[in-house]
Amino acid sequence: MIEIRDLYKTFDTGGKEDVVQALNGISLDINESQVFGLIGTNGSGKSTMMRIAAGIYRPDSGSVSIDGREAFDNLEAKKNVFFIADEPYYHTNATPELMKNYYSDIYENFDKQRFDRLLDDFNLKLNRRIATFSKGMKKQLAVIIGVCAGTKYLMMDETFDGLDPVMRQAVKSLFANDMETRGLTPIIASHNLRELEDICENIGLLHKGGVLMSQNIEDIKLGIQKIQCVFANDGDEQKILSGVDVMLNEKRGKLHTLTIRGRREDVMAHFNGFEMTFFEMLPLTLEEAFISETEVVGYDVKKLIAG
Repeated sequence: MIEIRDLYKTFDTGGKEDVVQALNGISLDINESQVFGLIGTNGSGKSTMMRIAAGIYRPDSGSVSIDGREAFDNLEAKKNVFFIADEPYYHTNATPELMKNYYSDIYENFDKQRFDRLLDDFNLKLNRRIATFSKGMKKQLAVIIGVCAGTKYLMMDETFDGLDPVMRQAVKSLFANDMETRGLTPIIASHNLRELEDICENIGLLHKGGVLMSQNIEDIKLGIQKIQCVFANDGDEQKILSGVDVMLNEKRGKLHTLTIRGRREDVMAHFNGFEMTFFEMLPLTLEEAFISETEVVGYDVKKLIAG
């Protein structure tokens, strides 16, 4: 388990007034053997938090522990973590074979044979200079190195950026396999919530260096319902809606699109007690759920989530 407690980090960019508050008291738990997603725009603190959790940066204050061990300057903790940056770094003139040998010296469980197999599966050449790879190919290689390192936690910053749809599915399949066979915990940071929706069990939403929300995806969806309806009588709206927790009420003529907090069966039971000209429950996307939750507390989360 990764435990993040009251984490602060600033960066001095030069002048007296050029101090950037990257993290502002983040607290978060990441449980084992699940896919955890970090969502937020550039500058929200995702990359900084992951680098601290991987033991790369030292926090100004607060702590990160990996299975009970402090993350920074701790070799035992770092053995369990592999971090893939948004722009993976490779040695000058390096080839995949060179990187394989380099990382196998660092990670004792690095699987060289699997690395060669995956490289062939992804149609990447063992002795081709990485500098000649496309952005997507470099990302594929980074993921292959990450899963072959054999660590318990794999942290990835914008992993799917630059990958085509086929490669995205291939990478997701790799994660699923390692989660089942050896208990891998992938932690994926992205600015695109839709990319994470189908693979993440829990999502943390970061904004301006803080955690706006951290919840199980299914709990979010089960607790919010989306409805389209037309009231039988114009005067019924206030009476009917006063009995439920309406988070959002969008009107287009007589058609109402409602976002309501509550369990599906409870919301259905409430509306079944009234005469309606039209009533339909609609599937709720994770993006819609996040927008509804955050707008209630005064955040315009539509600006934080890419379409």
